[in-house]
Amino acid sequence: MAEADTAPSPSTVLGADVTHSSTVDRLIGRALDGRYEIISRLARGGMATVYRAEDRRLDRTVAVKIMHEGLGDDQDFATNFDREARAAAHLSHPNIVSVFDQGNDFGRPYIVMELVEGSTLRRLVSREAPLTPTRALDLLDPILSALCAAHDAGLIHRDMKPENVLISRRGQLKVADFGLARAVTAQSAAATQGLLVGTVSYLPPELVEHGYADTRSDVYSAGIMLFEMLTGKKPHTGDTPIQVAYAHVHKDVPQPSDWVDTDWRRSLDGIPPYLDALVGAATARDPEQRPRDARAFLDGVRRARKALSSGIMHDPHLTTLLADPNSLDDTEPVDIEYTPTRRAMAALAASRATAVGSTTGSACGAASAPATPGLPTASVTYADRPGAADALDATDGHDGHDGPEPEDEVEWADSGAYEITREARRRRARRVVSILVTLLTAAALVMGVWWLAVGRYVPAPTVTNLTQPEASAAVKAAGLEFASTEEFSETVPTGRVIASVPGPGEDVARGATLTAVLSKGPERYAVPAVIGKDSAGAQEALRTAHLAVGTVNQAWSESVAEGAVISASVEPGTSVRPGTVVDLTVSKGREPITVTNWYNRDAKDAVATLAGKGLRVVTGEDFSDQVAAGKVLGQTPSDGTLHRGDTVTLTISKGPQPVAVPDVKGMAVKDAQDAMTKAGFRTTTQPVEANYLGLGYVARASSDPGTMVARGSTITLYLV
Repeated sequence: MAEADTAPSPSTVLGADVTHSSTVDRLIGRALDGRYEIISRLARGGMATVYRAEDRRLDRTVAVKIMHEGLGDDQDFATNFDREARAAAHLSHPNIVSVFDQGNDFGRPYIVMELVEGSTLRRLVSREAPLTPTRALDLLDPILSALCAAHDAGLIHRDMKPENVLISRRGQLKVADFGLARAVTAQSAAATQGLLVGTVSYLPPELVEHGYADTRSDVYSAGIMLFEMLTGKKPHTGDTPIQVAYAHVHKDVPQPSDWVDTDWRRSLDGIPPYLDALVGAATARDPEQRPRDARAFLDGVRRARKALSSGIMHDPHLTTLLADPNSLDDTEPVDIEYTPTRRAMAALAASRATAVGSTTGSACGAASAPATPGLPTASVTYADRPGAADALDATDGHDGHDGPEPEDEVEWADSGAYEITREARRRRARRVVSILVTLLTAAALVMGVWWLAVGRYVPAPTVTNLTQPEASAAVKAAGLEFASTEEFSETVPTGRVIASVPGPGEDVARGATLTAVLSKGPERYAVPAVIGKDSAGAQEALRTAHLAVGTVNQAWSESVAEGAVISASVEPGTSVRPGTVVDLTVSKGREPITVTNWYNRDAKDAVATLAGKGLRVVTGEDFSDQVAAGKVLGQTPSDGTLHRGDTVTLTISKGPQPVAVPDVKGMAVKDAQDAMTKAGFRTTTQPVEANYLGLGYVARASSDPGTMVARGSTITLYLV
């Protein structure tokens, strides 16, 4: 059997997602045993490759599964392969992929199978799970029907998983890879060539511990599949296959209802307790605690389906029944209209059948419905001749003679009339008693049916929007016990009922518990105080408060240490909805300020620029023969990086230092020039304006003696 997807690779074949290879395959174009012409390769797996082929003899398209080279060299493997292929070929069921032929071509064993084009249960579960309980059971029913047929034929699958369940384009489910099954013996070994056969996520504990499997192993794998369909998750996971296998052996499979959220569980498509019980029984670690085979499991599935289809979410009796695997062994599969009346009649009929040791038909059909069980009928025969009434006596447990003795019944008179004797009167009395007993039994049966169908059930009252005391009173007035839980609500006021389980109008057994979900009001959380916390701690505090961390920005801060939170987009202490996004601004520390050297540059510009950057500027003055007045003579620090508020000291030049002009009047020119030079001045000479005699003596200077003049200034000497 093969499953081929028309979409590009990867495709689905034989229930496994594989990737097509572009490598040229030398088998393409070849005809196996001169009959099966290989057209194209569909998929390659761990032990075999699957091809699309044409059956030349019957002119049909088939799938051919050819073992990899080398496997056929092992005589034991080849023998087992041949035997298993023949065993699988005997399975004929609409939900099982058909095996048409098998052979060996040049040392490579092959199987010819039905080609199923479509998808797999794995893809459906991956896309759509969690599924509603009704849909999950609808999908599991044909799978168990296929396994039931195999178990009846003495075969087990040993590798049940969603990948091995194909869904044709018409929506028909077919179980694949029965070619790996072996005939069930007292202890059927589950190893092939020393390797454990099976997929670890669905592997039953007994295969891990002992390497043996029976029909209950398939039940376990199917139960895991049901769990995954209901929850969208596998019950056991791990980093390695060994960890997953260990979990199968040492951990119980949890209840599916615990793995779905509250809103889903409270909806009409929630998982009822009896479905939890069914999954728990099928996936029990001890095989003795599971349904004995697929037939028993299918019986439980159909019982649960009918309860779901009638809106029955709480049935303690059904929960108890499905939790006990032995209760499903000999009971009749339920496939009838699940009304309250029919439920009671079916239960009563089943109990009567069990009491006399009777069993009913198979549950392995393709969802075929058994005859509707009804009330037993009592037949009363009225006789108009002696002996006819004894048939009734025989049915009442008497001696069952073929007919009465005439001399015991009547005495004949000469006139031809007869007289009723004492024995005849006793028989007539017995008949009357029998009729009365039958009528009373029928009446009791009708009362029992009424009680089972109607009397013990009451409709769940409507308590939505009531206060807790009001809801409790209404529930107790309906004959039920009251319990409550609390949840937040944006629409229902605090203290009033949001919803109830079971819901309004649902049939509930008298004395059962109705749980009201009370509103705690709108769900609000206070934004925690995160200012000053380190970034990681602040984010964790927000998540703990049921809030979401938004954008984490960074900014310079003169007061908050690097890595700590400066601010939040929502003020701490504010009450907000859960999931509210809070942005954070985290400190990068103090902002560095680059300082440049202002030497010999305008001091006013230097002070304005440095102060504008947030630096503290301290200025001083000094004389300088090299730097003009008003320019920067010195700077500390001269350059580098500072932070806001740090100090920069500037020394501003006052120009050259002033000195007193010496008195050189009357001195010879040479002596006057020397005196001026010694005082730090430069000199020039010029004759006086009038009366110049050319004597070479100084008449006066351009600056009066004692005048303070900047060192280096030029003094003009006027000569006479």
